[in-house]
Amino acid sequence: MSNEEFLQQLEQHIRERYEIEADDDDFNLDVHLFDYGYIDSIGATALIAHIEKTYNVQVTNQDLMLYPLNTVREIADFISNKIAR
Repeated sequence: MSNEEFLQQLEQHIRERYEIEADDDDFNLDVHLFDYGYIDSIGATALIAHIEKTYNVQVTNQDLMLYPLNTVREIADFISNKIAR
């Protein structure tokens, strides 16, 4: 799966799961999901569970400290790199 496909799938999941309207001008692939209030700490836990289940990768505490996972693009890059290992 390409990084572009990860981006599309993640954006769709985040929009649906966190009820982000299609016409939300602030939401894009590079917006900080937490600073802008799209996802809170409980939502982050649910998103990690979704990533682990959907893409069959483990997100460790070390991953959370080492890699920026604040935007859709950063998360897609992380998944792509994790799968490539």
